[in-house]
Amino acid sequence: MTRTIVESQTKTAIIGFDQPFCVIGERINPTGRKKLAAELEAGDFSTVEADAIAQVACGATVLDINAGVVYNSNPNPNETEPPLMRKIIELVQGLVDVPLCIDSSVPAALEAGLQVCKGRPLLNSVTGEEERLEFVLPLVKKYNVPVVAISNDDTGISEDPDVRFAVAKKIVQRAADFGIPAHDIVVDPLVMPVGAMATAGLQVFTLVRRLREELGVNTTCGASNISFGLPNRHGINNAFLPMAMGAGMTSAIMNPVALPITQKAIAEKKAEVAAAGVVLPEGMDDETFVQLFGLGSTKARPGKEMEAIRAANFLTNNDPSGGDWIKFNRPPAAEGEGRQRRAGGRRRA
Repeated sequence: MTRTIVESQTKTAIIGFDQPFCVIGERINPTGRKKLAAELEAGDFSTVEADAIAQVACGATVLDINAGVVYNSNPNPNETEPPLMRKIIELVQGLVDVPLCIDSSVPAALEAGLQVCKGRPLLNSVTGEEERLEFVLPLVKKYNVPVVAISNDDTGISEDPDVRFAVAKKIVQRAADFGIPAHDIVVDPLVMPVGAMATAGLQVFTLVRRLREELGVNTTCGASNISFGLPNRHGINNAFLPMAMGAGMTSAIMNPVALPITQKAIAEKKAEVAAAGVVLPEGMDDETFVQLFGLGSTKARPGKEMEAIRAANFLTNNDPSGGDWIKFNRPPAAEGEGRQRRAGGRRRA
């Protein structure tokens, strides 16, 4: 069985055909997040800290670290990204003990991350582009780490799945020339948005099967790409992930957290309730209110995608006793409840 080993200082995550699905948390990434980008340029890491803790609490097995901020003060990422990557990795390692995935298109930032990362991180990424192969593969060999291989090359991203398979095969073969085994290659076959390409789902399922059966490699993807531009994206993601797992996909870069409801949304709902003449109990807190009206939660919690993954793990016998599924669905104890039960037990004794 193909197994890709990723490690922190004290914990090991195994990506493999016979392993529970590996969730690589994507939130520590300023791409498309203007607030986070502005914070990082200002030296404010509070969101990074919160995202690291929340993702691990919600079930991320590995955390992706991307420092791709284009500073207003200095737009050259070759100068700004390496020190920022080092800073974020050191910070996250001090908060949570899970393996990391070093994610950058800047070669110097990849090496900067490798220099400070403890354990055996996953490197994200190498492509079939000649320049990228010549720089990244020696790094993979030098630091003895696994790498994400993205199925595009100097010609760009092909819509033909056979071409994307050929690019993946080329990367695996070139890696072998450096002495890098196939089990240290995690291929991203590139998920296209199903709203733009009706066969996107079928393509990726077919590709994943071929990558597993013909190349013997593990696979990953940017899971939310499949639903880009569509309504109810979580509904599509929830269907896509178990289907991809059934085809043989072994990991995904994704958001494990259902984001808390905003104060603005709570205020709007309270105004709507009041306008309908509904009188709420005096002193009702926001969490009780949003739970009562099915609005979610004021706290970060595992998203619906995590529920789908846990169920699929159980159904594919990668959670043989169902222990993880039962634990996932156990309601959290009320604050102080555990202490009261223990105290009660001592009194009865």
